[in-house]
Amino acid sequence: MAKEKFSRTKACATKTLYAVMKEMSRRGGSMPAKELYPFVNENVELTDWEKEPAGKMKYIRWTNSFQFYSIDYQKAGFIVKKSGNWYLTPEGEAVLKKTPEEVMTIANDAYHEWRRLTPKVETPDEDPNDETAEKDNSMNLDLLESNAREGIKKFIVSKSPYEFQDMVAALLRAMGYHTPFIAPKGKDGGIDITAYLDPLGAQTPRIKVQVKHKPDTAIGASDIRALLGVLRAGDIALFVTSGTFSPDAKTTGTSSREFIRLIDGDEFIDMWLEFYDKMTDDDKNMLPLKRIAFLGNNE
Repeated sequence: MAKEKFSRTKACATKTLYAVMKEMSRRGGSMPAKELYPFVNENVELTDWEKEPAGKMKYIRWTNSFQFYSIDYQKAGFIVKKSGNWYLTPEGEAVLKKTPEEVMTIANDAYHEWRRLTPKVETPDEDPNDETAEKDNSMNLDLLESNAREGIKKFIVSKSPYEFQDMVAALLRAMGYHTPFIAPKGKDGGIDITAYLDPLGAQTPRIKVQVKHKPDTAIGASDIRALLGVLRAGDIALFVTSGTFSPDAKTTGTSSREFIRLIDGDEFIDMWLEFYDKMTDDDKNMLPLKRIAFLGNNE
């Protein structure tokens, strides 16, 4: 069988997507979306043509092809885009044993098979075989979602530690908890928020919450152990950070005999979006959102 000759656009996507998948594998399986372009620019050899702006929107050629064909890699199950991050699946890890061209061919075939099996709602002036238009719509939606999430992250970063602490308390109230104690400035004894199931705190479990506003820091295991150390009978622990947790911190949490829930910055945003409509107006104003509807699908 003759080897398929890729177009310049497809060849560009082949090498950039493969490089990103390899980097995700090296990092343990994920990568923030905002780091993808800088990584490629610094680590992949790009031609002058690939670095040129093109099209109506004047996007850089390689970024456009990268996003366009990333949809194929999603349909093949190699990558997942979620909460402002890209994740490498076990299938994506396994396929890295193949050449970049083989990976692209498998992904492209998977996209066309998905397209064949998926009913499509067509507009009157749309060509049902126009793959480019469909992928462009998906790319634009991904871009809008990514930009919106990045804006939310920047807003959170701009807040003081005590403002972020108040936002965590607001989220707990939206979830139905009572928050009679929110630590004032100064020493808090390791507890920033106490949350109850009832107004009096008579029902168990009572939640002891530690909040860290460190968006560029991975919380370590010692912080998790410190919170676990202040628990008493009837208590469970919640640790919320605007950043991330180190692998050791996650292991400490999952191996603890006491119950502790870890919520990182991305999950905090997901939960704020989920419970936003249940907040009071004052609590909403800590991180105000505007709902905008876009045409999508039910996948």
